[in-house]
Amino acid sequence: MGFRWCVQDKREPGHDLSSSQRKRNRKQSSIRARVEHVFWVIKRQFGFTKTRYRGLAKDKAQVNMLVGLADLYLLRGRLMAA
Repeated sequence: MGFRWCVQDKREPGHDLSSSQRKRNRKQSSIRARVEHVFWVIKRQFGFTKTRYRGLAKDKAQVNMLVGLADLYLLRGRLMAA
């Protein structure tokens, strides 16, 4: 069906993770961290923790604007150097 299991493997008591499990966990966590940083900026830096219903078009526009600004915020160091 094209689905992938993307839940990290956990260590069971008395058994360590294999090297392939640790490698897969590391890859998944690096991807997850890049995505979660965007949500951190939106929620903590911009204070967008709750949305008020103002219509789907207005809410969609606000979220899209916040995601774009979060991308700029995360790239501000590279943009200032250029």
